[in-house]
Amino acid sequence: MAHGKDQHVVYRRDDNTWAVEGEGNSRATAVTSTKQDAINIARQIAQNQQSELIIHNMNGQIGQKDSHGYDPCPPKDKN
Repeated sequence: MAHGKDQHVVYRRDDNTWAVEGEGNSRATAVTSTKQDAINIARQIAQNQQSELIIHNMNGQIGQKDSHGYDPCPPKDKN
C-alpha cells in the first residue's frame, strides 16, 4: 500500500523555532514557535497521508514515533 512522506518535527536552533519537514523535502512544510503546534500540524499531515510522525527532541534525537495508517514494523501481537 502506498503512503505519503514521513513527517518530522525538528527544532531549529538558528531561529529558535520548530519545523514540520516531509521526509526528503528541502524546505519545511510549516514553521512554528512551539513544539506542540508543530506536532499538531505534522500529525494532521501524517494522518492524511497515512504516514509516520517522527518527533525529534531539541538535540535532534528521535523522541517519539507514531504510525498513522502505515507501519513499516507492525506489532507481531495482533491482540
